[in-house]
Amino acid sequence: MTTYKEIKGTQIEVLESDPSNPVEGQVWYNSTSNVLKGNIFQTAAWSTGGALNTARNSLAGAGTKDAGLAIAGAPDRAITESYNGTNWTEVGDLNTGRQQLAGSGTQTSALAYMGENASNPTMTASESWNGSSWTNTPSLNTTRFVGQGTGADNTNALAFNGRGAGGSLTATESWNGSSWTSVSSTNTPRSNNGRAGLTNTAALSFGGFNDSGPSATVNTELYNGSNWTEVGDLNTAVYQNNGSGSSTSALNFSGLTFPGGARTGLTESWNGTNWTTVSSLSTARNGLGASQGPSNVSALAFGGEAAPGDTTATEEWTGAGNVTRTFTDS
Repeated sequence: MTTYKEIKGTQIEVLESDPSNPVEGQVWYNSTSNVLKGNIFQTAAWSTGGALNTARNSLAGAGTKDAGLAIAGAPDRAITESYNGTNWTEVGDLNTGRQQLAGSGTQTSALAYMGENASNPTMTASESWNGSSWTNTPSLNTTRFVGQGTGADNTNALAFNGRGAGGSLTATESWNGSSWTSVSSTNTPRSNNGRAGLTNTAALSFGGFNDSGPSATVNTELYNGSNWTEVGDLNTAVYQNNGSGSSTSALNFSGLTFPGGARTGLTESWNGTNWTTVSSLSTARNGLGASQGPSNVSALAFGGEAAPGDTTATEEWTGAGNVTRTFTDS
């Protein structure tokens, strides 16, 4: 039998703790936890996470892959669920049930804004989340739904695009913790688009539906805190898509293609300059929720509309890189 030393030219190390920077193929025995471990290269992929408690589409999201927040959704729901990396738990409801809204921030400090419900076909309503309950805050200046947003927490947010009485919008507003202020508009009007960004001064808007045509768009725009600038296009035009990450390291996933409106799990990764097609979601869907951040190596996708109806499916994205695995006898 060939030994590890003959293959790798070294014996398996015995260490009291895991090495801080293991290399690919390295194997060691952790004498403190009494387990054999190794470092492998993992390809980027989606994996199955814990299912939502309530299936819904047209919902908003905030937080990260291991600390996510699922907010509201169709039909006119006020439900909020919190994700711990394994399971979803129902927490405090919104004051105003709605769908087609935007969300941003963290699991414990978030905002939910815009949307629609049976009483209000378009909304300016905004609510702040403190980790346990929602509080009504001053409203947006522009009534809208099916738009997007980014932000650091419940005192810092950016709302952009969406749909109003006249169609797709370019309107952008910034939240400072006490009021919404209109700032520079996007170049391309759109609704049902994707988003990425971690603050109200650095954001991406991509894909979505443009009434001119009409058609889905591949257009991507970058906000630098002052102006929106057109940057590298998506490879595939989609709408009712979503996204996660920062303005320089992001993912775009899922939605409907145009023409035809075929549902897709297509995923693209943004490196700050270009979009690259990567592994697709297992469940093709549209109108889904997504974590806000932090980058194109970690994301959470949940809910949405899938065949034959709304889904509770949650998927976790892990980017390519070296990871540590524990060996077992099974």
